[in-house]
Formats: sequence, structure tokens, C-alpha cells
Amino acid sequence: MISSNDFRPGVSIVLDGSVWRVIDFLHVKPGKGSAFVRTTLKNVQTGKQLEKTFRAGESVPQATLEKVTMQHTYKEGDEFIFMDMETYEEGRLTSAQIGDRVKYLKDGMEVNVIRWGEQVLEVELPNSVVLEIVQTDPGVKGDTATGGTKPAILETGATIMVPLFIAQGERIKIDTREDKYLGRE
Repeated sequence: MISSNDFRPGVSIVLDGSVWRVIDFLHVKPGKGSAFVRTTLKNVQTGKQLEKTFRAGESVPQATLEKVTMQHTYKEGDEFIFMDMETYEEGRLTSAQIGDRVKYLKDGMEVNVIRWGEQVLEVELPNSVVLEIVQTDPGVKGDTATGGTKPAILETGATIMVPLFIAQGERIKIDTREDKYLGRE
């Protein structure tokens, strides 16, 4: 159990049978009446946000989350096969469990799998990855870094906007959180 006075961004709690992460909180002490904590919560499984008010000092069950480092080994059908880096056991996850970041997942990549009991809540990819461009329009003489962007298809199948001077076959660094081009590698 955790007190509502101890809420901080990133703290995970159990509410109505699912895991919610505190995004923002505000401890309010009105001139008349008792203090309360106004929070913005995000459901870890669905991504839905909720604003909820708790009494100051109210006890709420804290979610015990387990973070396991796993390495993506290969894909079989719709399932992605991962190896636990500590126990070397094999685990399977579907693209729905991984989420929209599946487009940056490649063989040999290490990820953090966050579990609540036996249920997989989310898969954290590295903040940036280096991938090769397999298809894009050719660069033309005179294209500059500040000129504009064009779409490029990466080795994992993802499409990202890159500067005009980037050519096919180049390796680029991508921010997986914001789907942005960071630079050449």
C-alpha cells in the first residue's frame, strides 16, 4: 500500500483491477476542509488517461512491477520470440503486446519487458536505434539539410521522414519515442 501523499510521477498503483501510472499530481490544501491530492493517471494497458482525486493520506494498493531485460531472437508467425538475458528462457509476445514500437524491433535487440504478475504491460525499446534505409527517393545535387524531408522505408518496414540528402543504404539513428530522424550513423 502507498499513501496518496507519496504520489510522484512514474509511481504505479492498482485501481479497479488494472495498473495506472501517475503522470501528474497536485497536493491541494484548501483554507476550509481537508487536504486532497488531484492526480492525472494513465492506464498502462490501454493508454487511457483519467483525472482522479484522493483524500490526503489515503492508502492505495501499489502495483509491483517487474522489469526483465530480454533479447529479441526471431519472429515466428505473429509472435515475437524473446530470450531472458538472466535465465536464458524463451518467451513469446504478440505484436499487440509490444504495441506500435514493433516497427523498430529487429533481431538481436535488447528490450525491457515490464510485467505485473504474469501479465505483460509494456515493452520498452531503447530510446534510439540505428537502422538501414532500404528504399527512398535518390538525393539530387543541391539538396540541403534544411531544405525539406522525404519518406524512407527502414529495414524493419517502418516509414520515417528523413532529410532530402539521405540516400538508400545509409544507416540512420532514430528516436523511437517520437519517431524522429536524429542523424546519420
